[in-house]
Amino acid sequence: MMSLRLRLSLTLGAAFALIWALAAAWMLSDLRNQMMFSLDQRLVASARMVAGLMEQLPPVPSKGEGTHFSAEQLNIPGGMACQVSSLRGEILARSHSDPGQPLEAEKMGFHDQIIDGAPWRSFTLARGDLRITTADRQIEREALNMSILLAASVPVGVALLGCLCLLWLGIGQGLAPLNRMRDALMRRSADSLEPLQVQPLPSELQPLLDTQNQLFQRIGKTIERERRLTGDAAHELRSPLTAIKTHLQVARMTDGAARDQSLARAEEGADRLHRTLEQLLLLARVEGSLSFDDGVQCSAEQVAKLAIQDAAGGDRERIRFEVPARFSHAPVQMPAVLSIAALRNLLDNALRHTPDGGPVELSLQTTGNRVQFVVRDHGPGIAEDDLQHLTQRFWRNGHSTGCGLGLAIVQAIVQRCGCTLRFDSRADGLRVELTMPLQPV
Repeated sequence: MMSLRLRLSLTLGAAFALIWALAAAWMLSDLRNQMMFSLDQRLVASARMVAGLMEQLPPVPSKGEGTHFSAEQLNIPGGMACQVSSLRGEILARSHSDPGQPLEAEKMGFHDQIIDGAPWRSFTLARGDLRITTADRQIEREALNMSILLAASVPVGVALLGCLCLLWLGIGQGLAPLNRMRDALMRRSADSLEPLQVQPLPSELQPLLDTQNQLFQRIGKTIERERRLTGDAAHELRSPLTAIKTHLQVARMTDGAARDQSLARAEEGADRLHRTLEQLLLLARVEGSLSFDDGVQCSAEQVAKLAIQDAAGGDRERIRFEVPARFSHAPVQMPAVLSIAALRNLLDNALRHTPDGGPVELSLQTTGNRVQFVVRDHGPGIAEDDLQHLTQRFWRNGHSTGCGLGLAIVQAIVQRCGCTLRFDSRADGLRVELTMPLQPV
């Protein structure tokens, strides 16, 4: 796996090299054009200088074919040829013997021509009855241009290599805070959940550190919650197991009605143990990442009827269900299993706290895209200070006979499915409002 430093260096270095290459190509192309322009201007300047000298020298005979002047006499730079000819094309003077073929002087201005198989660049100037032509070899121009381009390319290449090295070092320095975070994590023990402290840290990495510390905090809370659940579950399961064992021992030592009573008590303890285990498994599934979506959709009325049907045994006959005349039949926007389980636990709790076979009232009403279930019991109510403890695991007041998980499961479902839960304790009993989202129609 390629390291982040190498990947950044290759990506930025490639982009950097491409930009430098384009800039260098542009610069070298412009330099070449400027060099060719300067060489052309040298031809022009030499032709004008020769024209001025020719005006100062004695007249050259019209039959001056083959008359030669040295380059020094005409002040012609080395490597450049010069030819003076008449309007009729007669060569009056030359500053060179190579090439042997005369320079073409028919066209004024610049002209590229081939002389003795070699390319030349010439410039012809008309001055009175004379035509002054200066020329130099293209191969010499290219050699001069190449030497200048090479001399200009070396600093560019050295600068590019230096910038790439600085880029590599700069990326390494920029990634140093990440390395410090990595080293700090490697030095921690496997069970350490303390917040990670890395200073100084760039502002771009601070959200990463905060998220990491929040993750440690959530993991710590989860572990603490699971430890507390394990301890509470062990305590809660120990009581019915002890009761079952005690009643079985009594049944073994007695006969008749006492034995039947002990066996019945043992059976009640087994039922309580079974309910507690089912509640624990449901709570673990709700708080976990397991999916409850089985494709079944239920309306609010169907959820209420199924919850009443699943409520505690024969006591469900005590539930009075009030259906409004007008309400939405849209499906509840959450898994049917969870919606039924939440409402059933509220009904079970209300039945358990309503004494003397009193009724439990269930009503529903829809507002917009939400449905509200209201469960009302006729028990003694809950003290105001105890309302905050109702959804805690295994919490029970002195009058409860349940396992203390029903409302904790409801709270977990509420948090998972975007519902709301509200308790209202009055002198004539407790009212619980459970609101669930409905699917848009």
